[in-house]
Amino acid sequence: MNDRLDVANAIADEVRVRELEVSGEQGSLKARLYAAGPAKTRRDTLVVFFHGGGFVAGDLDDADGFLRHLAGVSHTPVVLASNYTLATVRPFPAAVEDAHAVLLWAKKNKTKLGWNGKHLLVAGIEAGANLAAVCALMSRDRGAPKLAGQILLMPMLDPGLSTCSMREMPQCADKARLADSCAAAYRGYLPNAADRTHPYASPLQSSRLKNLPPALILSADDDPLRDEAEAYGAKLASFGVPTTVRRMLPAPQMADDRNECACEQSALVEIADFIASLEEQGAPPA
Repeated sequence: MNDRLDVANAIADEVRVRELEVSGEQGSLKARLYAAGPAKTRRDTLVVFFHGGGFVAGDLDDADGFLRHLAGVSHTPVVLASNYTLATVRPFPAAVEDAHAVLLWAKKNKTKLGWNGKHLLVAGIEAGANLAAVCALMSRDRGAPKLAGQILLMPMLDPGLSTCSMREMPQCADKARLADSCAAAYRGYLPNAADRTHPYASPLQSSRLKNLPPALILSADDDPLRDEAEAYGAKLASFGVPTTVRRMLPAPQMADDRNECACEQSALVEIADFIASLEEQGAPPA
């Protein structure tokens, strides 16, 4: 694993990054394209990634370092990171509608992205992982686009904040701040309390999880979001969705920089293996 990460570190410095505009539900959104390897090669796999920030903050810069590594280590996909409407501008369902619109835009603009249209994956961290999980539901429900997989890093999936890991963390001051920020984030994102059980806001509450794309879910040992991530993985598996759940080891100051945690732990290798397995199995075309 260390050898692969060393290679990724070297390639990350050479990853080509291009600023783009993509189409959201109600207008243009800033986006960023990451690609390594030969410039004119069209890749089989596109990963569309959504940043964290608890629905109320965050931007493309937050995960820039992680995405440079991801483009370098993960079986050479092309990675598209997109903004979405924050809840401070418009609350739910603006962000999820943006996220789904970005997937549709990517499918229509594959040539511009250096992608041949074969495999489309959706990914995200924290609030962005919520959007990624919801995009899998929306794409199934609306019939497009066809997704080959979903990658959820430390996802926010339970607006009720009811899991054991969420309730236990306030005993630690650092993790208590993270738990409090999750509660504040959901208040901003879901001002209408009735929306907190909507499957497009809380995938963990959904009773319709069949026919979803394979999932890789990464939790972290000392993360308040740990139990909801793992519970969602178990629920997906119970509905017959091929699901891999991995718990990463604790990382120093994880609450301060969750993207750094995802980068430094085994996440990159897990993602690379997941993408490679989908390609080897002949994941359905987008």
